[in-house]
Amino acid sequence: MIEDIITGIPLGIFLSFLVGPVFFVLLETSAVKGFRAAFVFDIGVVLADILFIAVAYFSSYRLIQSIKNDPAIFIFGGIMMLTYGIISFLKLKKVSKNIDEIAVEELIKKNYLSLFFKGFFLNFINVGVLLFWFMILITIGPKLELDTMRMITFFSTVLLTYLIVDIGKILLAKQLRNQMTPSNILKIKKVISILLVIFGLVLMFQGWFPSDQKLVKKALEKIE
Repeated sequence: MIEDIITGIPLGIFLSFLVGPVFFVLLETSAVKGFRAAFVFDIGVVLADILFIAVAYFSSYRLIQSIKNDPAIFIFGGIMMLTYGIISFLKLKKVSKNIDEIAVEELIKKNYLSLFFKGFFLNFINVGVLLFWFMILITIGPKLELDTMRMITFFSTVLLTYLIVDIGKILLAKQLRNQMTPSNILKIKKVISILLVIFGLVLMFQGWFPSDQKLVKKALEKIE
């Protein structure tokens, strides 16, 4: 068990610093809305990861392979993320016209349920996350002898480490709250919206150019 825990810690740290839409939105949420809001957002992200791990573990090889070979899945996820980013940016552009009349409290309103689903949604629509967990499963699974308890220990360690490191990131980003004027908050939110658009386009390109998924293909071929 100790060996499985030690194996899972580095992966959890790596996962926490993996740059993607969730990474940037987490930091923005902490800086703008505070620790609790960012933590709730992160719990939503982790729940999506747990769901993906369960799907990777219980689903058949054929199901995962069909997802990998279906570009429509990536394109759909990319369109969802792209649309979310564009709508957010347009809303912020409209708000910026009345920036002088807006109080900081209005910009940092907290709806914890909404933040939870936002974290879950941003992670869930990225099909690449499912493929990532599947690659981890087929790489680590044989080393853990496919023992259920050892698998639970390993993946629990990974997610717990991920969450602990994220708490550190949240606390660091929270230090910027004193500089969160309405103007600065809007600028940060606009940058995050643009990044979501970019990540959405990247996800769509993965569907249009499936050759970029060679790493997944090689991993799958090993277990055929």
